[in-house]
Amino acid sequence: MTVLIIYFSVLVVMSIYGLHRYYLVYLYCRYKHNVPRPKGAFEKLPRITVQLPLYNEMHVVGRLVDAVCKMDYPRELLEIQVLDDSTDETQALASMCVDRYRERGFNISYHHRENREGFKAGALHEGMKHSTADYIAIFDADFIPAPDMFQKMIHFFTDPTIGMVQARWGHINRDYSILTQIQSIMLDGHFVIEHTTRNRSGRFFNFNGTAGMWRRRAIIDGGGWQHDTLTEDLDLSYRTQMRGWKFVFLQDIVAPAELPPEMNSFKSQQHRWAKGSIQTMKKILPKIWRADLPLRIKIEAFFHLSANIAYLLMIPLSILMFPAMVIRYNLGWYDLILIDFPLFAAATLSVSTFYIFCQKEVYANWPARLKYLPPLMWVGVGLCINNSKAVLEALFNHQTPFTRTPKYGIENSNDQWKGKKYSGKVDVQPYVELLFGLYFSCAVFFALTAGLYPILPFLCLFQIGFLYTASLSLFQRKPEEVPLLGNQKA
Repeated sequence: MTVLIIYFSVLVVMSIYGLHRYYLVYLYCRYKHNVPRPKGAFEKLPRITVQLPLYNEMHVVGRLVDAVCKMDYPRELLEIQVLDDSTDETQALASMCVDRYRERGFNISYHHRENREGFKAGALHEGMKHSTADYIAIFDADFIPAPDMFQKMIHFFTDPTIGMVQARWGHINRDYSILTQIQSIMLDGHFVIEHTTRNRSGRFFNFNGTAGMWRRRAIIDGGGWQHDTLTEDLDLSYRTQMRGWKFVFLQDIVAPAELPPEMNSFKSQQHRWAKGSIQTMKKILPKIWRADLPLRIKIEAFFHLSANIAYLLMIPLSILMFPAMVIRYNLGWYDLILIDFPLFAAATLSVSTFYIFCQKEVYANWPARLKYLPPLMWVGVGLCINNSKAVLEALFNHQTPFTRTPKYGIENSNDQWKGKKYSGKVDVQPYVELLFGLYFSCAVFFALTAGLYPILPFLCLFQIGFLYTASLSLFQRKPEEVPLLGNQKA
């Protein structure tokens, strides 16, 4: 009975997070027509500092600097800072790029730090000390901003209450593989549905660390860049909005970026985002609940900042699903299995609805993209080991360094990431995922032999999800990598 109580309790909590996705879709439909418009236009364009934080980005640094220097904005009003914390050949490549454009008359400077104190947040903070502009745009190394981006964003700051303007991420290499297709849909859901809904309905949303522009005074008023979390962007966003600054999300302005082409780099990125969000939740959420803010903002902040807790809940759910099914079968409580379906539907089918809707909003050929929903669901399940580890590390204050996501300069199907420098690391996680996959294979076999067909689709979802994620993690590791099993030399 204890097993069943815990099992259903976890499933109910997860279904609440699932229902929240339905609610976001509802709010999107309600507020989608509240498209933000600038209140005016600058008679004289202001200066902009463009910050380009780097750490070991040898494959993409040239592409980034080229794109920024092609911006359709008066050259004399752009100050470009290459903030390079690299420890490899990127230093020489970045310095050469800066020298080349400086000789052409660009106001571009190269800044290199030896200690990486504060990681990206520290680099941005140091760069601000040398900035002379009231507005600061930030781009990560894998982005290729469109030339007209600044012209479309800057005039929103004619409203003195606007502190930040965020563009939507695009995907340079979306068609590279099934994995990049999955990531593109996941990010589309975050930007198209979550950001649009939160912004246009008057709730808080966050700067995503790149492809956005800040008012310098808003950064300072919000407490500046702090590095006690791995998501300094999320942290500063909430602190600044709590100070009364307004943010704007521009769904129609797209900044293309490179998606991780292999599973281990993707997992590293997801681990950092998951851990950082829980760190920010611990730091910010109590202040939000005590603040004089509308209840709708507080509730949405809770769901936003705590969303990755759902990954942690998937672990006991996964472990208890099989014994809960066996117990009910042996006790003759077959009808209780039917209770699982609506709860699972709220917890898992809401994901499909959420992502189908976002694809419909963005792409004319959205029906052709529905074929990627099953693998998206598989990866969503398979990530629970990786992201649960991140959540636990955050909850128990286990400190880890800022781990960059490897970039390879992948733009089309002919480009290769194998053989290039940098890769995501393989540890013991894929083997844990493999064990979970085999565990669910046993559960699927039992369900088939016992005739428990209503629960079978959900068992198969977990089975394939763990096996798929584990397989990609192991097969996409670099050839020279040795699996971390047994005693290995450092």
